[in-house]
Amino acid sequence: MRTMAVLPITIGEETAVLRVVSQKVPQVTKDIKKLLKDMHDTVKKAEGLGIAAPQVGVSKAVCLALFNGKMTPMINPEITWRSEETSVMEEGCLSLPKINVDVPRPVEILVRYTDEKGAPQERRLHDLDARVVQHEVDHLNGVLIVDYQ
Repeated sequence: MRTMAVLPITIGEETAVLRVVSQKVPQVTKDIKKLLKDMHDTVKKAEGLGIAAPQVGVSKAVCLALFNGKMTPMINPEITWRSEETSVMEEGCLSLPKINVDVPRPVEILVRYTDEKGAPQERRLHDLDARVVQHEVDHLNGVLIVDYQ
């Protein structure tokens, strides 16, 4: 059995790795799969709804997001459509402990990404599922919840 690898979570709104646009991942390698596993262990221990690679100090376009009841690895996620209808909800962030911000977001999105097997995926998500993915994609673009204040 593999031991859990919990990575340190990068904290602070001025931290450089949290403020740059993450690099696209050209292909799914063993290193990317290991990173995803370690991120899964990390978000599970932190009891988060998702985590992006910059939050563990890695500037790659990789994240995990809880949707359809499952923590889903997403490589190079891209939101291709957003509903006009929005809702405001308080969000927290593992990288900004003790900070909660009311964030307006589209209630429905279409997201394209590559899964951990290298296969292209597309999902239509709504409500909390859509919100979590948008939050993680923001991380990959160097955007934090405090930017919505």
